[in-house]
Amino acid sequence: MELHDVPIEIPDGANLILGQSHFIKTAEDIYEVMVNTVPGAKFAVAFCEASGPCLIRVESNDDELRRVAISNAEAIAAGHVFVLLIRQAFPINVLSRIRDCFEVCNIFCATANPVEVIVAQSGHGRGVLGVIDGYPPKGVESADDAKARHALVRKFGYKL
Repeated sequence: MELHDVPIEIPDGANLILGQSHFIKTAEDIYEVMVNTVPGAKFAVAFCEASGPCLIRVESNDDELRRVAISNAEAIAAGHVFVLLIRQAFPINVLSRIRDCFEVCNIFCATANPVEVIVAQSGHGRGVLGVIDGYPPKGVESADDAKARHALVRKFGYKL
């Protein structure tokens, strides 16, 4: 078995949700989740089919995000993995709805941070072992850091 470290491209101003699903209609169902949850969001979902023709199934309303989602799915190349890139919304706006999608089995990450996907490859195929999301901690927040955190979430409109 070989291990691969696959860096993920996240375009400027975009967020990533990386997950695992189990059925051919995943791309269409995630498309419906996105347009019904945040109608103005721009997004693309690329889903790696794991049987039959084993194609990357794609739905999108943004050409750039579509291209990058496909490129990321090709690089990961693990069955039943989906790459969802989002602009004009945050993962927090759609994550619970994505999890409620009948086909979704697992969410590996939801982030705008740099991401590396750890992929195992055997003679049978490829699978995601996990992700490296962002950077390691540099310390524990101070009182000023806590104030800045509180201000940031309020700036985004998530707290009063």
